[in-house]
Amino acid sequence: MVGILLLTHAPLGQAFIAAASHVFRATPAQVEAIDVMADQNPDEVRVLAHAAIARINDGSGVLVITDVVGGTPANCTLQLCAPGEVEVIAGISLPMLLRAITYRHDTLDVVLEMALAGGQNGACRVDGRVKLSPT
Repeated sequence: MVGILLLTHAPLGQAFIAAASHVFRATPAQVEAIDVMADQNPDEVRVLAHAAIARINDGSGVLVITDVVGGTPANCTLQLCAPGEVEVIAGISLPMLLRAITYRHDTLDVVLEMALAGGQNGACRVDGRVKLSPT
């Protein structure tokens, strides 16, 4: 099962895990968050990220999701990238995370594509003409 690491500005990562746990009615296995604090040393963040990846990688790979390109969390992901083993995407959203969790029994490349599709398709204008399904 593909591991998922959220590497975000505090407190986003833990909040996204809490939201996903609410949707799935359980905390997903092999999902961790590192909430980067203001002025936290990037070297410390990278050490924490490498340790988290080692914990959640069962050999299926890890998808790292960060919040915004250019921020410290995203900058720390640059040294984590290992195509086919550790993939990184930016622009976390709840639809993206839910898709990644839903498809994580597939291969890492499928999880990556499904997460991106969830993020893209999850953003839409709500203006009264769109019929929303109940949650």
